Amino acid sequence: MNPAEPEVTAVAIRGGRIMVTGSDDDVKPLLAQGGEQVDLGGRFVTPGLVDAHVHFQHFALSLQAIDLEGVESRAAALERVATFAMEHPGTGWLRGRGWSQDTWPDRAFPTAADLDAIVPDRPVCLSHKSGHAAWVNTPALRLARINETTADPPGGQIQRDATGRPTGILFEDAIDLVATHIPRPSTAEIAAAMRRAQEHCWSVGLTGVHDFDGRDCFVALQMLRETGELGLRVVKNIPVYRLEFALGIGLRSGFGDEWLRIGGVKIFADGALGSRTAAMIAPYEGEPDNLGIVVTDAEEMLDKARQASAGGLSLTVHAIGDRANHDVLNVYQFLRREENAQGRPRLRHRIEHVQILHPDDIQRLASLDIIASMQPTHATSDMDMADRYWGSRAQYSYAWRTLWDSGALVVFGSDAPVERIDPLPGIHAAVTRRRASGYPGERGWRPEERLTLEQTLYAFTTAAAITAGQETHQGAISAGKLADLTVFEQDLRSTPPDEWLNSGIAGTIVDGVFRHRTF
Repeated sequence: MNPAEPEVTAVAIRGGRIMVTGSDDDVKPLLAQGGEQVDLGGRFVTPGLVDAHVHFQHFALSLQAIDLEGVESRAAALERVATFAMEHPGTGWLRGRGWSQDTWPDRAFPTAADLDAIVPDRPVCLSHKSGHAAWVNTPALRLARINETTADPPGGQIQRDATGRPTGILFEDAIDLVATHIPRPSTAEIAAAMRRAQEHCWSVGLTGVHDFDGRDCFVALQMLRETGELGLRVVKNIPVYRLEFALGIGLRSGFGDEWLRIGGVKIFADGALGSRTAAMIAPYEGEPDNLGIVVTDAEEMLDKARQASAGGLSLTVHAIGDRANHDVLNVYQFLRREENAQGRPRLRHRIEHVQILHPDDIQRLASLDIIASMQPTHATSDMDMADRYWGSRAQYSYAWRTLWDSGALVVFGSDAPVERIDPLPGIHAAVTRRRASGYPGERGWRPEERLTLEQTLYAFTTAAAITAGQETHQGAISAGKLADLTVFEQDLRSTPPDEWLNSGIAGTIVDGVFRHRTF
């Protein structure tokens, strides 16, 4: 990722930074007494991979919850819940995540009654794979006092049956009606979960993440930083409901150090495709009355965006549907005009996901200098839903190549725990647009949007550094940069893409130290 020196065979590291790169003959004489020479055996090395969109607290805690990822039916999901409940007896809440009714034979949403049959005596809350819906049982509904007379909250919806009774499915902000009753883990418990989580991150080649969780996550990260236990570079984004406090103490994007720094202010424009709550210009296919859910309307979004931008905080807005992306781009167009008129620096504003754009909006990210923060495995997970619910409009969805060719900066992540945090499946998805099974065929889904391996690696490395304002310190293997490196077992350039998923990470170096090593 260093255009001046595209490929080298040796790297000298001292004090957590790269000193010199070049040939073996150039670098070996620099080895000091007491230094270590590591022969990588010809393995393929890139700058440290960075996941530009994770929910790190939720990912860490998900490692302790019911895993419903990939369950193929309602019965299979219920079996996992029943097994977990048996293995974890008690009266506390049962938590889990990862179910997706669109992968089940009938594609019907499950119900509270389904859960009541196996866990009638304690509350259960299971997050949808997208995070934009929750499946709860009757004890949870009772605790939250959700019944036939409960009104839908702003930005949320309680699913109801034909008689008006809640079914046990909650969408968007309605999830909070139940979530507020779930005991929050202590900071120490979150930090402990993060220690395990970062070990997993190292094992899959990650050296950094951009986080989108809340205050508790930030406090736990600071605790790890203070004790010297934080071994990932973290960019911490701020939920918009904390905007007033962030502005009040003068936080600005980029504040912090090489381990933990402030990113932007996170706003939700809409919901998600899986729950059919992504805000659309035209209705979902076969659902003439469904335009999705607008979580933050354009007027409120502009007000928050202007406050943040004036205070030196960039914006990072979740937008999936074409209407949501259109509204966000209008807000950013206003912000750019205001920045120019007032002589303020152009902040590095982002859109998270950018899953479907109206054709009139495709060139606007590049023209407004807006970063497209996207997640390749969303496309391979969602391809069938995109075709089913967006129809012909799906040609404008997950448009990595189109956005890249337009000149927009494309940065990649996983949205873990929505998807696996492992970068290799994301790299495979970006290059092939196929699932691990090979579906939907050799050329992949909408193959015109495939990226090259080099472009994909750029999106996981250099683009992440640029997005965070850290390109002078990260994102390339060159002298003076931080010594964050990912060592692959195989050379991805000469290995068929379908073999990448059976490959692995041989080593992960952060700050010049092996955090993971298999050789």
